[in-house]
Amino acid sequence: MWNDDQVDERVPARQFMSAHRLEAFSDGVMAVIITITALSIKVPQGTTPHALGHVVPVLLVYVLSFTYVGIYWNNHHHLLRNTERISGAVMWANLGLLFWLSLIPVLTEWMGTNYRHTEPAVCYGVAALAAAVSYWVLVRAIIAANPQSTVAASIGDDRKGLMSILLYGLAVAGAFLTPYIAYALFATVSVMWIVPDRRLVT
Repeated sequence: MWNDDQVDERVPARQFMSAHRLEAFSDGVMAVIITITALSIKVPQGTTPHALGHVVPVLLVYVLSFTYVGIYWNNHHHLLRNTERISGAVMWANLGLLFWLSLIPVLTEWMGTNYRHTEPAVCYGVAALAAAVSYWVLVRAIIAANPQSTVAASIGDDRKGLMSILLYGLAVAGAFLTPYIAYALFATVSVMWIVPDRRLVT
């Protein structure tokens, strides 16, 4: 039985989806996610410092989410630019990543307006954790479909990706003590990835 995650050299390359098509679709989805997230920022109800203070938490969470999605977009771009064949497993793994990222707009507004509470931070952390796992699965699916590719040669054991998963897991657990632990760990992961993955940048 042929496993879709494996590459059979007898299968013509035209039977595999183009990486450019997948990248274009993903770019569109991520652009919509960022746009909807921006719309969660409300106009201050007044012009006093007190009125501005009410929107600062939402703005800070928006900056975090914008950076978060931007990092995925940047690294996703470099990942697919080094990919030739897109299998069915890659497509589903990519959809899994986009699903979890699509929850960011509503979670951003919820966490921004309730930043002192545990539940929004936990839910944001679960979505972030699931997205990190989905990205790791996506990388593995791409390697399975392109065993001789730059991705396969460069990623290795992917300690950086696994470290991100660990930190997001700790953020979810820490949020039950205080959401500020989760915020610190969210920011830490963002700093880790703010520079594109040097293993894939060409």
